[in-house]
Amino acid sequence: MPDRMFYLRLPARLRPHFHAELEAARQATARRDLPAAFAHLERAHILGQRWPLPHTHTHLLMLRHGWRTRDRREILGQVPRIVFGFFLSFFGRVPTGNTGGANVSPEQPMPIPQDLQQLLRTGSQ
Repeated sequence: MPDRMFYLRLPARLRPHFHAELEAARQATARRDLPAAFAHLERAHILGQRWPLPHTHTHLLMLRHGWRTRDRREILGQVPRIVFGFFLSFFGRVPTGNTGGANVSPEQPMPIPQDLQQLLRTGSQ
């Protein structure tokens, strides 16, 4: 069972960075800086998209963000991402670098910011 958990959860080396992005999103939301909050959720999505649990968690937070901002497109876009994202991560079928918001195609690969590239390189070892 421990091997299976590796596939579901973020590697330990990436967890502090993932949680730092989630905390930054929370703080930006508290300041009512909603664009910054969403940008941090996108960065968390990039870090966690290869692992089903953090991937799904990020989409749930994006759904909540859509609800808070009354962004219908985001709300409707996150529902299928929540449902299918878990399984796509589980089977390794996620587009590299995709930021996860409803403003981009769920299948569109995107460039990964340089700082996150470095974390992903060292975090997956």
